[in-house]
Amino acid sequence: MALARYNFSNTAIGTRARSDAGFSLVETLVSTAILATALVALAQLFAISAKTNSSAKNGTFAAVLAQQKIEQLRSLTWGFDTLGLPISDSTTDTSVVPEAATGGTGLAPSPSNTLQANTSGYVDYLDRFGNSLGGGTAVPNNTAYTRRWMVEPLPTNPNNTLIIHVLVTRRFNRGTADAGSVARLPEEARLTTVKTRKAQ
Repeated sequence: MALARYNFSNTAIGTRARSDAGFSLVETLVSTAILATALVALAQLFAISAKTNSSAKNGTFAAVLAQQKIEQLRSLTWGFDTLGLPISDSTTDTSVVPEAATGGTGLAPSPSNTLQANTSGYVDYLDRFGNSLGGGTAVPNNTAYTRRWMVEPLPTNPNNTLIIHVLVTRRFNRGTADAGSVARLPEEARLTTVKTRKAQ
């Protein structure tokens, strides 16, 4: 009578012997390498995310500051009096807070380069919280944002319609972006609006 062979590898003893052996050195090194690669990728993703969030925050704040200046300029007098004669504000100083009734340029047409360079009467400076530091060509020490604007008559209706451009930037040296029609760089804002004369 033949003796039956018994396969111990299928028993609980055989399974326990294999599970007690643990991981080999090669398996441990491969797992560690995969984990390290994942952590490096995660760290890079975190750095990119932080930079993107900061850039978005600065760009949004610049847009808010540009909108404030647009609204301030749009609120100045540009209309007709009771006799139908045109009246225009060309003296309000909007580069200071609170704005002054005299000493400024109001809605007077600006030189053609006021978006390209700091021009007195068409520029103001703000700190990192958006507080006004005044205007002029000299940049105050704690300036975080420079706000420039240009006022130009609409070519097809120059007596009654103005085009107002506002550029808010965080850079003191914008390089070639200040050439030509003036480019908007990342973290900057450039807004344009139209103001038409209305009866007062």
